[in-house]
Amino acid sequence: MAKINELQLSKELIKFPSITPVDAGIMKFLEKKLKTLGFKTNVLEFKDKDSKPVKNLYAKLGNKSPNFCYAGHLDVVPAGNLKDWTVNPFKPAVKRGHLIGRGANDMKSSIAAFVSAVDNFTKNKKKFKGSISLLITGDEEGVAINGTKKVVDYLKKKKEKIDFCLVGEPTNPNKLGEMIKIGRRGSITGRLSVIGIQGHVAYPQRANNPSTTIVQILNELKKIKFDKGTKDFQPTNLEITKININNSADNVIPGLASASFNIRFNDKHSSNSLKRKINKIIKKNCSKNKSKYKIEYNVSGEAFLTKPNSTTYMIQSIIKKVTKIKPKLSTTGGTSDARFIKKISPCLEFGLVGKTMHKIDEAVSLRDLKNLTKIYEKILQNYF
Repeated sequence: MAKINELQLSKELIKFPSITPVDAGIMKFLEKKLKTLGFKTNVLEFKDKDSKPVKNLYAKLGNKSPNFCYAGHLDVVPAGNLKDWTVNPFKPAVKRGHLIGRGANDMKSSIAAFVSAVDNFTKNKKKFKGSISLLITGDEEGVAINGTKKVVDYLKKKKEKIDFCLVGEPTNPNKLGEMIKIGRRGSITGRLSVIGIQGHVAYPQRANNPSTTIVQILNELKKIKFDKGTKDFQPTNLEITKININNSADNVIPGLASASFNIRFNDKHSSNSLKRKINKIIKKNCSKNKSKYKIEYNVSGEAFLTKPNSTTYMIQSIIKKVTKIKPKLSTTGGTSDARFIKKISPCLEFGLVGKTMHKIDEAVSLRDLKNLTKIYEKILQNYF
């Protein structure tokens, strides 16, 4: 059987316009490729009444313990204005030592690198003590309802044990080898509506201005000093993301004011403890101004940390040998699917350089792609 080349496979994967939640046939294509390596595969389609169905894939080579899992996503964000691209985003091209195409960076090339690494590893070591698995979703860039979260629930029900998971997200800011993610801050979004009484600005005594109340609430929320950070995490921060009064007239006191805010929090807090703190402030200000209110929360994930262990340090050492850079163990950045996987397995994240993800002319350095494949192969060699 011909060797699976990471560059060729990257190109093949990028050709599929798999914009969340559209599969475009990519999951079946990868499934077929993995079957040629001896993987037993299961395409899992999940749907929700308020969202479109999404295909996911769990594939496994071997049935013994330990089970080393690689996790990633094949869905991509929209390409944007096609005229701004120097190539067709779904007809990848190599220019100046880089592969350009939507998903080249985030994160089809990383998946290709791991599949190529597995191919190299199993050709040289046909019998190894353990299993290799891939958990691949098509719902990471979207609402993440029918993706990794439901695959994890499925694996729990099936009593499928994963001993360690490597998530292949683009973790490096500028150079391959700079950063391993060992955790992530949590994320909670609040959507607040304050209901007042509409009226004429000349007769404020006949109205109740909700904009006054919401400004007081937001001002108090921004003044909260949640913490100073920890050894592993940066400080918790709250950012106001939307303010809407929706009033077209200058002589009318509005009857409704709304705002949204997002909190990125470390492991000193939980989403529930933050809700209690926020609710107290909202209730106090609304009671003082005799306003009614409605608050809704959406929790994307709780803060989590995978305490460094021998596997972490082994991976760190391999990355340093290949890239000549000792990677920092970090918890910075946004959320990722590791927030779901950590419920069933210790996990860390390491992939490509994230500078061009979601951008026009998204690209990956061919040298980085080759080195990432080498890193993944050496991780498998040392793990088993």
